[in-house]
Amino acid sequence: MTDTTASKMKEKFWTQLSKSPLVMLELDNLPHSAVPMTAQLDQDAHGAIWFFGSRRGPLARMGPATATFASKDHKLFARFSGVLTQEGSSTILHKLWSNGVSAWFPDGKDSPEVLLMRMDLGEASIWGTEVGALTLTKMLLGVNVEREFKGQHAHTGLGASL
Repeated sequence: MTDTTASKMKEKFWTQLSKSPLVMLELDNLPHSAVPMTAQLDQDAHGAIWFFGSRRGPLARMGPATATFASKDHKLFARFSGVLTQEGSSTILHKLWSNGVSAWFPDGKDSPEVLLMRMDLGEASIWGTEVGALTLTKMLLGVNVEREFKGQHAHTGLGASL
């Protein structure tokens, strides 16, 4: 994999995640904790994503976590890791709070139930699946299509220092 491939795949990942920010998130040491979550993105942040959750939910234990993502059009898939910690900044909480979040917390952002978690990002595997009609036909006929998919996978870092 070249740096160019990794850069392109990361750019596609961030673009697609901003269009449809739903992921399955789970704690690495608690495999049955996987739940659908909405990633809260901040264009000024590098290497972090936030999630609003409940202090009573399984993710409230925090720690190493993994998220899986499928773009809305199913042309990009990703699995990324990081560490969940409690976000202590009320400025960030107010910045990320939205009507969509308030629908889950009717008592408002000051409710003791609200837990804002920051995921400091680590490594990611990103796959693209953009295939044309010719490639699809080759696949159906059992013709080798490895060359057509070259450059559509990257294992890369998403964190600020990666």
